[in-house]
Amino acid sequence: MSIIPKTGALLLTVALTAAGAFAQTCAEGGGAVSLDSCRAMALQNNKELKIAAQAVKKAGYQNKEAFSAYLPAFDFAGGYMYNQRNISIFDSDQLLPTKTFDPSKGTYEFNLVTNPQTGMPIKGPNGEFIPSTVALIPKDAMTFDIHNVFFGAVTLTQPVFMGGKIVAMNKLTKAAQRLAESMHNAGAENVIYAVDAAYWQVVSLQAKHELAVSYVNLLDSLSRNVHLMVDEGVATRSDALTVDVKLNSAQVDLVKVENGLTLSRMLLAQTCGLPVNTVFPLADEGTCLTSGAEAYEAAPVANSYDMEDVYSRRPDLRALGEAVEIARQQKNVARASMLPNLAIVGAYSFSDPNMFDGFKKRVKGAFSVGAMLTIPLWHWGGNYNKYKAAESDEISRRLALEDARDLVDLQVNQASFKTKEAQKTYEMTTANLRKADENLRTARLAFREGMATTDNVMEAQTAWLKAHSEQIDAAIDMRLCRTYLEKSLGTLVP
Repeated sequence: MSIIPKTGALLLTVALTAAGAFAQTCAEGGGAVSLDSCRAMALQNNKELKIAAQAVKKAGYQNKEAFSAYLPAFDFAGGYMYNQRNISIFDSDQLLPTKTFDPSKGTYEFNLVTNPQTGMPIKGPNGEFIPSTVALIPKDAMTFDIHNVFFGAVTLTQPVFMGGKIVAMNKLTKAAQRLAESMHNAGAENVIYAVDAAYWQVVSLQAKHELAVSYVNLLDSLSRNVHLMVDEGVATRSDALTVDVKLNSAQVDLVKVENGLTLSRMLLAQTCGLPVNTVFPLADEGTCLTSGAEAYEAAPVANSYDMEDVYSRRPDLRALGEAVEIARQQKNVARASMLPNLAIVGAYSFSDPNMFDGFKKRVKGAFSVGAMLTIPLWHWGGNYNKYKAAESDEISRRLALEDARDLVDLQVNQASFKTKEAQKTYEMTTANLRKADENLRTARLAFREGMATTDNVMEAQTAWLKAHSEQIDAAIDMRLCRTYLEKSLGTLVP
């Protein structure tokens, strides 16, 4: 059963589809790449997300491992041992005295050597009575061959009560799996936000590049007109030099924009997981920048949000919540070390040679069943201090979660405020842009009629350049603020 979260599976499907479409587009040598395609490629190729996906799998396997503790464990152990010497019960042949039943006494009496005259038992030099008959036990009969010994056992262990440790470990690993999924989704959010920033940076610099080219063309046209006026004696050499300096400065700025655009495209390609030298057109380059901004401007921003819903959607807060649950279960595991443990144990043991029916050189075994109870008595406070340390860890993680919630409240309010301000800024820059266009048109008309100087025209061109640049920045900022607001609300990942 797959343990990848549903959102992760959806993102992977979208990524594979978009990556295939992108590869086909590149093979055909044309077509613009949309923001969603860039997101999908980044989600598919990002190494950190792949590591996070493996962490999710690892947590799933650990959860299955913890569940297996509920079930009986079967083990086999076996071995072989070579012994240099055999084992012998006696060091020499043994002579054992015998007894005969005495009817008069009703008991068995030792058979002893007696004095023929007195009939009394005779003692030997060692002071002990001398038996008249003995039973011989040869040493060889009590010597056993143990040069080659084989042994083994099949055991079964069924936990009955482990102090709640098994239950706690299962809950802990489930929380760890959910934590890994939340971290994976949080990483996906960060990747999407990084892609959006790189994507709109390219779009912004492409728009500014077109703006810089237009500005250079304006100054170049003005420079040609002024040089013609100098030839006709209508303008001074100083006017021509002033325009030329302005033109050179604009050309330097154009080179800077081109360099920045190249580096931004490299960053976008790297973020998407492509070779850094990969160059592809973007769907929002050109006129799409301005036309798409109106949709962002028209979309309303709520004045307030249900923060409980925000908390439930935020993957980072969910991760902190799972960390609290993990700490709570770790506390339960520590508490289990202070409680009794009970398990049922069964085994089938066998060996060759065996001693079940005398000493036999063959394999033979027997079953055994029992119970094992462990009750902790006194560990000098070690287990208790371990439990209190886990309790402190749980409290600290709860405090971290509460602090993170407060920061999310601030983050959502700031993101909402910045989004509204970005919309207002875009509206103002759009109004200023219309005025700057009209001002430039009027200045150029007045210059052709001889009613304005080159300084007036250059001032109008500079204002026009500034208005367009500010409008581009405002449009990009509005998009990024929207993305950041979605990230703050936990709605960025599809």
